[in-house]
Amino acid sequence: MIHFPKTGNTKQTEPPRNRLNLKMRMVLLIGLLILTVVAVMGIFLQYFVTDTLKGQLGEQALALAESIALNPEIAEAFNEQDPASIIQPLISPLQKATDAEFIVVGNTEEIRYSHPVPEKIGQKMVGEDNQAALSFGKSYISEATGSLGSSLRAKVPIYADGEIIGVVSVGFLATDIQTLIAAYNQELWLMLLLIAAAGFLAALGIASYIKRLLHGLEPEEIAHLLFQKETILQSTHEGIIAVDGTGRITLLNQMAKRLLFGDEEPGEKLIGEPITKAFPDSELPAILKSEESRFDKERMYGNTPVYVNSGPIYVEGELAGAVSTFRNKTEIDKLTKELSQVTQYAQALRAQTHEFSNKLYTISGLIHLNKKQEVLEFIQLERKTQQEWHRHLVDKVQDPLISGLLLGKFHQANEQHVAISIEPESRLKAELNASQQQAILTALGNLLDNALEAVKTAPPHYRQISLYFTDVGDDLLFEIEDSGPGLADADAERLFDKGYSTKAGNDRGYGLHTAHRLVERAGGDLHLEESELGGACFVISIPKEATKR
Repeated sequence: MIHFPKTGNTKQTEPPRNRLNLKMRMVLLIGLLILTVVAVMGIFLQYFVTDTLKGQLGEQALALAESIALNPEIAEAFNEQDPASIIQPLISPLQKATDAEFIVVGNTEEIRYSHPVPEKIGQKMVGEDNQAALSFGKSYISEATGSLGSSLRAKVPIYADGEIIGVVSVGFLATDIQTLIAAYNQELWLMLLLIAAAGFLAALGIASYIKRLLHGLEPEEIAHLLFQKETILQSTHEGIIAVDGTGRITLLNQMAKRLLFGDEEPGEKLIGEPITKAFPDSELPAILKSEESRFDKERMYGNTPVYVNSGPIYVEGELAGAVSTFRNKTEIDKLTKELSQVTQYAQALRAQTHEFSNKLYTISGLIHLNKKQEVLEFIQLERKTQQEWHRHLVDKVQDPLISGLLLGKFHQANEQHVAISIEPESRLKAELNASQQQAILTALGNLLDNALEAVKTAPPHYRQISLYFTDVGDDLLFEIEDSGPGLADADAERLFDKGYSTKAGNDRGYGLHTAHRLVERAGGDLHLEESELGGACFVISIPKEATKR
């Protein structure tokens, strides 16, 4: 199973010195965005507040002017000898109550009958914006400069008996309006600045949170790690396929495609597809349910045998998916065979070295005892034995690797005081292909090792192994017999099963299984027969013209 760390810094490289880190860049970018939004909102709201306040004050002035123009006392005062003496006392309280800067009532000649400054009563109205009210009877709002300065004013005509007799002007000074607008805008911009400050703090929090999610990595580092990971996944010699928690494919490297599809590239994109649709016999759905790993499961995809290892993926303790890796079984078997051959050669050399050392000690002892004749007889006997074996193997075995293996096993048997013999009629002159050679080397090595192990339980004078081989006819034939205890029927039925062994201990039950499989792949057969020596007799049969299955 695979666990991803909850926290921790997985940085591989330092961020570039001349660049701001991700956190600072995010704060600046989010802050700039917030400032831009706040500035645009501030300008819009400032314009909106200004326009709204002006509109409200104008409407307020217009409503006040209309109420005054409709006051019958004001209209009746125009018929008096001194209208100002009646109108001014009526207007002054209204001006103070409404906070208007001025309320001016004038006749059709624009002569004032009321004014905030009494000295200006009787003078002509200033601003030249009364014509529309006096000439056309319109009520309106205008901006003009009067005797008190620039102001926003409302103009309403005064009627008597259906005729225009005067005009009412109610106004607010522009300076007062700007002061009021500035007060509103100050509060507005203060609020917007507080919002911007809160936005900056939020940006800092968001940047810190995202930085933690990314384990402190910078974008450039993430891109580099992603490229590095993709390169490793696609170049690895093992096939890899992963799914998420829902069983959809999230990863599929090139080696997995090659092992699962062979030379036929899948026509549709598999990333995102359910694993049950792309690979109905995949173990990953079962892994997601059981959350248990499975190792070295032998499967066949197309014509390629593979070993499959599968396990769940956990992220912060939660099941996030599952992954399977595929290894080409043929390549592993090839390495196993080569290692087995090297091991056999090493054992043979060690046995030969040990046997040679024992013989040297024997010769040395005889010399010290001054037994010269016995030394000569011993050397001649050993020389004769070696020559017979060498001549037999050189003359009758064409393949040098097989002859070397048999010679090594001969020395190993001598070291263990086991009599190993080759039938005189044995011969192997046929030229072997690679598949036949590997099958014979692996099978012979394993079978001879098993025979040496089996005869250990026999009496010392009855530890015998007999070997016969021939290429006469259409098949390559090998028979290996031993004088051991033999095999029970129950053991014989499962003898070639993977992992099954009659011997105690771990890592057993692979030699005969591998040998049997290689012989079958070479087109042949490996089976057990009764031995004339009382133990087991294994027979290897491989067609000369066998093709690899």
